[in-house]
Amino acid sequence: MSVLVLLLAVSAACCLGFGFVLQQNAAQRAPLNDFLSPRLLLDLMRVPRWLGGLGLMVAGMVLGAVALGKGEISLVEPLLATNLLFALALSRHQTKQSLGRQGWAGLVLLAGGVSAFILAGEPRGGSAVTDPLRHWLIIGVMVGAALVLTAYAKRSRLSWGPVLLATAAGLLYGVQDALTRVSGTRFSEGGLTELFTGWQPYGVLACGITGLILVQSAFETAPLRMSLPALTAAEPLAGILCGVGFLGDRLRTDTGALAWQASGLAAVVVGIVLLGMHPAMPCGATDAEPPARDLQRR
Repeated sequence: MSVLVLLLAVSAACCLGFGFVLQQNAAQRAPLNDFLSPRLLLDLMRVPRWLGGLGLMVAGMVLGAVALGKGEISLVEPLLATNLLFALALSRHQTKQSLGRQGWAGLVLLAGGVSAFILAGEPRGGSAVTDPLRHWLIIGVMVGAALVLTAYAKRSRLSWGPVLLATAAGLLYGVQDALTRVSGTRFSEGGLTELFTGWQPYGVLACGITGLILVQSAFETAPLRMSLPALTAAEPLAGILCGVGFLGDRLRTDTGALAWQASGLAAVVVGIVLLGMHPAMPCGATDAEPPARDLQRR
């Protein structure tokens, strides 16, 4: 594993984790009638804390894109999932909560699961699948699942809605990561002309904007501990599926390696849930001060 890819991916995770916390701090005070509307982003753009969080998120995405350009998506995605560790660190600073058994267990499971998956799978590059049907089939399943989850979230916005929205956003972000990898390859092969004559960069933009609206709507209506675990778990799983499905990433497929990879991913998911539900994670809209919402209304 390249040390440069490791540093880039962990730096990206750091920026993403800090950015998510700052964004949720602001989004929880946004008007509820902006739910799942682009108007939500317009309202949040007037909040300095949210803009700072967005800047960190963009920086994380740029660093992640560079990491994806230099390493396999099946390697980078699990490392990006460690953004929850940095989110918890900032949240602990804000709430003054100790880690406790739950926090340490989640930390060990997340870090250990990422290590187990990478060491057992030994992700390496291969020849990308050229069949466009394969690309559209996998991407279509991801986007279709995101649409279904969003539709159900509209009916239960204050119960399971935020979890469904965050999961949908994670699926879109996983697709975005895969398309970012393809866009980088096109740029390296033919420059800007080759890049912008393909549909992939526009897909990156569409997934990014749509995912941002979904995430902010989830942050607006529930505590971070409800939405961030689903987002953090869904993105690497979707990205790895795209990487193996059509980007040519190869993983070890012997029985022992597959068992360790499955165990590693399971540990990552459990660790994410434990960390995401830690009391240190900031509360959401249900506990926000009512006057704060009124200040954001037009």
